[in-house]
Amino acid sequence: MAKVLMKGNEALAEAAIRAGCRYFFGYPITPQNEIPEYLAKRLPEVGGVFVQAESEIAAINMVYGAAGAGARVMTSSSGPGISLKQEGITYIAGAELPCVIVNIQRGGPGLGGIQPAQSDYFQAVKGGGHGDYKLLVLAPATVQEMVDLMGKAFDLADEYRNPVMILGDGILGQMMEPVELTEQNHTQRTEKPWATTGAKGRSPNVITSLFLDPVELEKHNLHLQTKYDRMSQETLWENYKTKDAELVLVGYGTSARIAKAAVDQAREQGIKAGLFRPISLFPFPKNALQEACKQANHVLTVEMSMGQLVEDVRYNLEFKVPVHLYGRVGGMVPTTRSVLEEVKRWVNSGEGGGNL
Repeated sequence: MAKVLMKGNEALAEAAIRAGCRYFFGYPITPQNEIPEYLAKRLPEVGGVFVQAESEIAAINMVYGAAGAGARVMTSSSGPGISLKQEGITYIAGAELPCVIVNIQRGGPGLGGIQPAQSDYFQAVKGGGHGDYKLLVLAPATVQEMVDLMGKAFDLADEYRNPVMILGDGILGQMMEPVELTEQNHTQRTEKPWATTGAKGRSPNVITSLFLDPVELEKHNLHLQTKYDRMSQETLWENYKTKDAELVLVGYGTSARIAKAAVDQAREQGIKAGLFRPISLFPFPKNALQEACKQANHVLTVEMSMGQLVEDVRYNLEFKVPVHLYGRVGGMVPTTRSVLEEVKRWVNSGEGGGNL
């Protein structure tokens, strides 16, 4: 099939339609506006529904309603908008409803700026709302991967009855790359016996996250934790030249692309560098990370934040290898040259690290 040149946000939106999404509720915010703009035109053409809600809070509660009725539904936003959606997201997770949430990250905190960032990592993988809950979080690094992961996101949402977040950034959303779009044959579940589709011929379904009896609430939380444990099998990652790497770079999304170029330049200069790219941020690919860093004396995370991914890397490596941070913030993007300089800094530091 021929490839077409598409902007990341628009390719992601088209992929959602091809994955069976027929409902979108959202509110404008840069740098993800092309997603609702595209879906506003395309969804009616395929019998779907697009609603620009009066606010992010309204949008996420519309997602709750459509998901509760068994529909494939999504919303998208950027950092400040995702923050406003957090109450609804924890309700959806608590009620065990499938949906897809897209965050095309921008700089913060507060209103910040409209340039790209990766400072919503904690918000995504640790649960930005109240209570004990988890989202499945997928982090694409190319426009093609934005397309490919969209179908998987809807499938995982249905499989686990849980929200799935696609965590991108302003560069991925705005850049254009050739992509291959196919009619995706995903495992969309047409049978959802839990959905509120009318009680004719059966007992009514009740969807809620409210459990006033503490015994029942604890039972529900234990049930959710069992589900999150099952989710741990859904790890995705990429290894790049890590087999003999003495320094391993770790990054996701746009930062991983920059780090990969730095690995190639380091290799040209005789430095044994490699890249580990987590694609699933929750669940985090712990075992694969440990395997990739078996020979490493140093690990360096490359991220557009003050240090968020680095904490999970240290934790999952069990603090057995020195893990350093190279972060840029405020919309500033790491360069291949600056990453390579950091690589040389630690390789030439004379400091050794323990191996796994």
